[in-house]
Amino acid sequence: MNNVMNYLLKALLIASAVVLAWMSYQSVMTPIEFNETREFREKQVVARLIDIRTAETEYRNLTGDYTASLDTLINWVKTENAKIVLKEGVLTDKQLEEGMTEKEAVKLGLIKRDTTYVPMIESLFGKDYPIDSLRYIPFSSPRQEFELEKAEIVTGSAGIKVKVMCAKAPYAAYLSDLNKQELINLTETTEKLEKYPGLKFGDVEEANNNAGNWE
Repeated sequence: MNNVMNYLLKALLIASAVVLAWMSYQSVMTPIEFNETREFREKQVVARLIDIRTAETEYRNLTGDYTASLDTLINWVKTENAKIVLKEGVLTDKQLEEGMTEKEAVKLGLIKRDTTYVPMIESLFGKDYPIDSLRYIPFSSPRQEFELEKAEIVTGSAGIKVKVMCAKAPYAAYLSDLNKQELINLTETTEKLEKYPGLKFGDVEEANNNAGNWE
């Protein structure tokens, strides 16, 4: 009887040791695995944000304002054409010293400037770019769209009006299937630092040249 009890006690101790070892291993590996997966995913989220920024910048250059609508932005990239100026020849140092302008040189036939048009999607991203996927945050499940905002703010003592925008992808969108406690810890830590809990570029409260918070 004593032998059986001793055997059971040893087995229980071994099992407890294994469980404790596993828990210790998990306590170390869980945050490591979480951060590795986060880093991998954020590279793709950042790439998508950069593409949105590229499209928004060109949209503003041609229309005078940003758009807070992904439908509008994607349709514009699909249907708009980009103007391309083909240049042949440049002004020489002597011509520049004499005050000749490029416009005058074109009239004289000294240099050539021809304008052509290509699809906007081809100009910005390449003709095979999956533009309809631009709206979706990678790894979000169910699929979530990036959050776009725009505004007009007044800056400086001169009261200059500046058009601004931002695009956001919260942690909860692309990390929701990972360890819940690690996600909560990351979000709370970021918010305590008064930073946005996720990835974003731009700001609707101040002009920051559409800088990304990963940059």
